[in-house]
Amino acid sequence: MKVTRKDKAAAERQQAEQTRQRVRVGMIGLAAVVLLIGLASAIFSSVNQQQPVNVIGAAQPEQVANMSAPASAPGATATNEPLAEMGVTPGAAPTPAPQPESPPVPNPAASNGTL
Repeated sequence: MKVTRKDKAAAERQQAEQTRQRVRVGMIGLAAVVLLIGLASAIFSSVNQQQPVNVIGAAQPEQVANMSAPASAPGATATNEPLAEMGVTPGAAPTPAPQPESPPVPNPAASNGTL
């Protein structure tokens, strides 16, 4: 079976048409993705530009940012136990600081030379 020139030309035209179809589909897909990204960007930028709604009784950001924890009050001692400060684990009992030992006092009765 011999392949004629007409068959070769038809196959080449069909392959070229498939290539053009693939390029068209790819370009349409790319344009759709760019359009969706632009739409999402426009929506999120308009949401960010809106003023926050003030509701009676709602937390006010200026006051919440300036609140301090009770453990950070002046005069509170640092225990280096962050889990105990948060209430996750019980804190260790404070241990008294070790007192330096004083030198032994000589016994005056033992120094008179009697045994």
